[in-house]
Amino acid sequence: MNTTLPLAEKKDVRAWVWSIAVANRREFLGMMSFFGAATVIGLVGPQLLGNLVDAVVRGTSTLRVDLTALVFVVVLVIHALFQRQARLRAAIFGERLLAEAREGMVGHVVQLPLSTVESAGTGDLLSRATSDVDKLDEGLRQAAPEIAIATVTVVLTAIAMLITSPLVALGMLVAVPVLVVATRWYRPKVVPKYQEALADWAELHSATHETADGGRTVEALRLRQRRIDRNDRKLRKAVDTEWYCSILWTTFLGALSIAYILPIAAILLIGGIAYANGLAGIGEITAVVLYARAIAEPLSEALTWMDELQVGNAALRRILGVQQIKPDPGDESAVPEGTNISIRAAKFAYSPGREVLHGIDLDIVEGERLVIVGPSGAGKSTLGRLLAGVNAPDSGSVTIGGVEVSSLPLAKRRQEVVLVTQEQHVFTGTLRENLTLPREASDDELWNALHTVDAAEWAKSLPEGLDTVVGSGGEAIAPAMVQQIALARLVIADPHTLVLDEATSLLDSSASRHLERSLGAVLAGRTVIAIAHRLTTARDADRIAVMEDGRIVELGSHDELMAANGSYAGLVASLSGENRRAVR
Repeated sequence: MNTTLPLAEKKDVRAWVWSIAVANRREFLGMMSFFGAATVIGLVGPQLLGNLVDAVVRGTSTLRVDLTALVFVVVLVIHALFQRQARLRAAIFGERLLAEAREGMVGHVVQLPLSTVESAGTGDLLSRATSDVDKLDEGLRQAAPEIAIATVTVVLTAIAMLITSPLVALGMLVAVPVLVVATRWYRPKVVPKYQEALADWAELHSATHETADGGRTVEALRLRQRRIDRNDRKLRKAVDTEWYCSILWTTFLGALSIAYILPIAAILLIGGIAYANGLAGIGEITAVVLYARAIAEPLSEALTWMDELQVGNAALRRILGVQQIKPDPGDESAVPEGTNISIRAAKFAYSPGREVLHGIDLDIVEGERLVIVGPSGAGKSTLGRLLAGVNAPDSGSVTIGGVEVSSLPLAKRRQEVVLVTQEQHVFTGTLRENLTLPREASDDELWNALHTVDAAEWAKSLPEGLDTVVGSGGEAIAPAMVQQIALARLVIADPHTLVLDEATSLLDSSASRHLERSLGAVLAGRTVIAIAHRLTTARDADRIAVMEDGRIVELGSHDELMAANGSYAGLVASLSGENRRAVR
């Protein structure tokens, strides 16, 4: 059952942006200073033209007209240089904000409990880390600088209009009611829709990822058309939401066009009356009209880019929402006394009313090798997750050295017990980097670990040996080799308790048994709990736990369980002849 990840509140977004601005205040103030300087220089042009009109009306020389034109060109050049520098600084500042958001999210996600990440679903996390970051990128690198420039320009231009002719400048006020009404109508409608659109795309990403990841299952069960139909429904919903946002935007844009035209008409009307009554000159009216035209463009830019900024804000709320999930710090004072594991009346359900484990009781002593077997759906992997502290029991307890496993801090928990499943991942990087994820190790240690898991031969055949790039874009690694890399990491990590959940399932039976015996020799003295479908892996165990329907129905050595002629003996009897002989 997927759990929706939270969204950050608006106040949290404002607080985050402010904290970044304060932390980078020198760059922020430098950026705003260039914006202000560029705007002030840009205001000189209309004033020059207004003065020139007055001079022409009164009669002036050609030389003065030429000099004014030259100064006007120089002003334009200086204005362009300052504006370029302002945009450059804004882009750099935006990149810093983006890097802070991305690194903060990724750094937080890797500290979250695995159960939280799994319940959220891959699609939501992936979309927040990829498409949402892209949307934020557009908002920070493009929309934010443009809006900053436009805002400073509008404010300073309005001040210049009032200084030039307060009476004529009053014509700008007719735009205020239109802008206020249109904005108050638009924003409450569009902001939730942008949130909905990003959530729709997250669901689509999740559905696509699940289909691709489970491609073989989809083909085997003939689910292709059903998955296509599901993706089509989610795509239509996302497109419908985007279409609705476009309708809102174009309607808002129509109101903005009216707000740009009305002030010009009002200024000309007021200016004409003022001129007729000797309250304003032609030059002043010309300057105010030019300012009005100048203010319309940045205002239009600001409101146009505001749409992109709204999308970026919606994306930022989703990104920061992940950081609101508090990692479980665990109990730092908890210190296990020994490494014995005790499970008492443990019950667990992934969703309410669907209990998977029903009162498990089990004791595992230090250095024991226990194999858990049973039919699919018996609860073996779930018990393994509880043993590794990935999930906590809903009731009962799972302790190691007397301390609840799930209550240990994550770093300490991984020193106590490590879970290796059949689903493993090779990170893009060198083989050496993949092997040294648990800790730094020498070349001799790495080769010894690879030899232990029967991977040294193919590792030596790689073009650059340990320094060969593997994973996406690198040397292709077969699934069985991926499992061997994971097991080699386990050897390097050297924990005292291991939970192996089908960790050798991609190897053939003989190779799997040989590898497990090699691991057993290297990991002698450590507690090994192996969850297996292949009964051939159970023969060498100290004890075997047989699970059925979320309960342990048998517990004992191979010989004891065979003599009891119960569930375990029935599982052995169901094997094919060759595998049966291997178990017996």
